[in-house]
Amino acid sequence: MKKLSLLLFFSFMLLLANAEIKLPAFFASDMVLQQQTTANIWGKSEPRKQVTLFTSWNLKRYKTSADEEGNWKISFTTTKAGGPYTMVISDGKGVTLNNIMLGEVWLCAGQSNMEMPMKGFPGQPIEDGNMDILKSENTKLRLFRVERKADVDAQTDVKGRWEEAMPVSVRDFSATAYYFGKLLQETLKVPVGLIASSWGGSSIEAWMSKEMLKDFPQAKVPQKKEEIKSPHQTATLLYQGMIHPLVGYPIKGVIWYQGEANRNRYESYADMFNSMTEGWRKVWNQEETIPFYFCQIAPFGYVGGINSAFIREAQAKAAQKPYIGMAVLMDTGEEKCIHPAQKREAGERLALLAITKTYNITGIESESPEFKNIEIKGSEVTVYFDKAPLGIYAENGESDLFMVAGEDKVFYPAKAKVLQNKVIVTSDAVVNPVAVRYAFEDFVVGDLFGMGGLPVSSFRSDNW
Repeated sequence: MKKLSLLLFFSFMLLLANAEIKLPAFFASDMVLQQQTTANIWGKSEPRKQVTLFTSWNLKRYKTSADEEGNWKISFTTTKAGGPYTMVISDGKGVTLNNIMLGEVWLCAGQSNMEMPMKGFPGQPIEDGNMDILKSENTKLRLFRVERKADVDAQTDVKGRWEEAMPVSVRDFSATAYYFGKLLQETLKVPVGLIASSWGGSSIEAWMSKEMLKDFPQAKVPQKKEEIKSPHQTATLLYQGMIHPLVGYPIKGVIWYQGEANRNRYESYADMFNSMTEGWRKVWNQEETIPFYFCQIAPFGYVGGINSAFIREAQAKAAQKPYIGMAVLMDTGEEKCIHPAQKREAGERLALLAITKTYNITGIESESPEFKNIEIKGSEVTVYFDKAPLGIYAENGESDLFMVAGEDKVFYPAKAKVLQNKVIVTSDAVVNPVAVRYAFEDFVVGDLFGMGGLPVSSFRSDNW
């Protein structure tokens, strides 16, 4: 029976003439489809034609009919990870997609620190990037880079193509996403597909739909193209051009690296981020199952504007929601460059979150310790932490980045001794302390870590 099905399959392929079927760019040879799920494929053909899909991994044939405008959609199932496989779509004239893998698919979005390619930006290299590009060939890691597109109208397609990981494709691909996918593929030992959709300098509002922004009247949604001045910082435009076309392509989760552009509007960031994540899940019809793992922005020596510790605080707040995790980068920032060279740390810390929280691999640490509360006795402040089962540490048992304040709200440098899962903070300048802060500046090099080597985020006990 199986031999007969295979014979029919190859006979079907031989009968195909020149392709009339039109597919979005992401349905193509070399793609990765999410394993063990029900997925959709869609496109255009001649109006009212019957469209047939044949999938080689399960030797099944699916049928539908195009509408009067030639639009069609077919639902199909995928099996466990493997490949390469073939799909054939035909309305009498058809197209064959080859070298398809079934595995894990992740969407990788954000601004320039997600966009920054493995080859680096001019004058801003990726640490070890050249050698990692050299060693990047991997047929089980596939990359799709969405070209920039901003529009007031919802788009139905993007520009881009699937490529196997190799030096020529990896060099232009997101470094954060590449290191994420590389570690994921090595750990899970299944094919991994990465779809990178990012734009440097973009605001979170640009990645949200009008519906997602309904509770944020300060975000002005343009009605005409003539109203647009900065497309990557205008509400809804990147969602319309670079996310909406992808909706429905089956994904396992999302990684996100953005926040610098919202530094001076930090008050609304946590709520906007949560609205965006909920909105993306809704349009994908996976309201409880799409995890979002994101990078907290790294320290940088901003000139003017609001202390970036406030946006880091807002990001930490956003991470408290279910199915969301934050990779802390307090130890990778650069004072003079907003694009840290240490992208391996960013990508691999995101991968650790996915590996433990989505794929349930145990025995490793994936989350940084989090500030819990303080206890004050006389002139001594004791700082306690959550998510520190093995305690925390600092070099020589002391941190140089704590400050304390009294009722006058003036902060002074403090001595901070680490004792297992707590820190004892004192300052000769503050006899009666009421508040404590750690690394709450634009630029610092974090010196407090969890036992898994993951840095603690900047934090404060006050709300001043």
